[in-house]
Amino acid sequence: MKKLISLLAIIFILVSCKDEVIKKPKRLIEKEVMVNIMYDLSLLEAIRYQNPASLDTFRINPKKYIYKKYKIDSLQFAQSNAYYASDYEEYANIVARLEDRLTKKKAETVALIKVEAKKKNKKNKKKKTVKKPGLSRIKRIDSLEINQRKRL
Repeated sequence: MKKLISLLAIIFILVSCKDEVIKKPKRLIEKEVMVNIMYDLSLLEAIRYQNPASLDTFRINPKKYIYKKYKIDSLQFAQSNAYYASDYEEYANIVARLEDRLTKKKAETVALIKVEAKKKNKKNKKKKTVKKPGLSRIKRIDSLEINQRKRL
């Protein structure tokens, strides 16, 4: 009997843990869109941190920009975020996808910066190796003088 009661208690606990802590909002943002929103917010916050004047110059409020871009409002975002956050595993999955995307974008950006730096270095080297017109003219005159002297 004790085994049966303990088994029922365990089943009850497992079933009760699966209940939704937060009810699903009526206007729930899809997971993929949520990842896109969080990605854009991350980029805008990074820009704000690295170069605060850039967003102020163009008068961009990151959150208002996101709400307008995705045609959502702050309540819809907050409710959807709270709903996904209530399921730890699902929210961890969303955050992992976000981190993967940011890592890939960072690698692409670093690669582009390296390519641009190489191009810039090549241009600088070409500028250094280009002969000045005056010097090549002097060398031609010297070689003409030498040829004329040999003839005499």
